[in-house]
Amino acid sequence: MLNRVSYYRLVKAYSITLKENGKYIEATTFENIVDLYLFDMELRHILFSLIEHIEVHLRAVITNYFSLKYGNFGYKDLSNYKKKNFQKSTIKELEREIKRNKKSPFIHNFEKNYEGGEIPFYAVIEVASFGTLSKMYKNMVNEDKKEIAKEFEVDYIYLESWIENLSYVRNICAHYGRLYGAKLTKTPKLYKEYLNQGISNNTIFASIINLKILAEDDYYDKFHSDLLEIINKYPSAELNHLGFIRNWQSII
Repeated sequence: MLNRVSYYRLVKAYSITLKENGKYIEATTFENIVDLYLFDMELRHILFSLIEHIEVHLRAVITNYFSLKYGNFGYKDLSNYKKKNFQKSTIKELEREIKRNKKSPFIHNFEKNYEGGEIPFYAVIEVASFGTLSKMYKNMVNEDKKEIAKEFEVDYIYLESWIENLSYVRNICAHYGRLYGAKLTKTPKLYKEYLNQGISNNTIFASIINLKILAEDDYYDKFHSDLLEIINKYPSAELNHLGFIRNWQSII
């Protein structure tokens, strides 16, 4: 096992929840640590898949709305945003991503076939990172954020928070980070009904609750089914280390 997964990634990371006062809880085995690692790995896979569907949907909604209102190149006009200096840095990020993806068909087509080679928003958005997309949405004027949020039937104040959180969680999943026992630094807003139940917004459980609201039923049902399967497969995983509360099944 240690030839396939490094000691630091496996033992150092996943033994944290199996210790008290720096010592292993009695009867802890190496297999317990491996199970937590495998549980976390499989959880990352299904989370990443669900977030992908939401990300693709969000890109389409933002592109369609923003391009129709401001034109294909309106994303470069600083007057279309709340904070002009903030948007300058975001546009620079987009330019770097265009340069990095210059061989992508989304970019190559315009540079090769169109005079001036200027890249319209609907092509730029396909090479932008989820993090950059999150920054763009956050800096839009409230009227625009409100119209986009209607597609997901949530208030824009929640949506901008959820996008930022899901972008952060997506990056953890993409880079094989640890979810089990982790406290998230990019936290989402939660509805009062969940806060009143003692759910902490710096846990993966909070992200899952918001994913349920954002995702289309078919995609969420598949995720929910897979999640229950993983939980049953690894009974030694203690769900409180992911922020799950006692009545988690009825909530999700």
